Amino acid sequence: MLELYQFESCPHCKKVREKLSELGVSYVNHNPRLGKAHDREVVNQQTHEELTELGGKDQVPYLVDTQRRTTLYESDDIVEHLETHYA
Repeated sequence: MLELYQFESCPHCKKVREKLSELGVSYVNHNPRLGKAHDREVVNQQTHEELTELGGKDQVPYLVDTQRRTTLYESDDIVEHLETHYA
């Protein structure tokens, strides 16, 4: 299973979402805060806590690939991972 921690207006998150859509890959979407890149307000405390506990950072995009036991933060790294394993 793929889980993506992200927020809608983040351009780096958008890049990852577009790659997931392009590849036709199903994933679970988690939104720990509101949509502006500079907006740090936490809107879903549980999801935000999951993000920081799993990865240790308050940073998105964050991909959890449970099948491959892999976690990634940087959008370019995530896209490369998706192309390698899901294309």
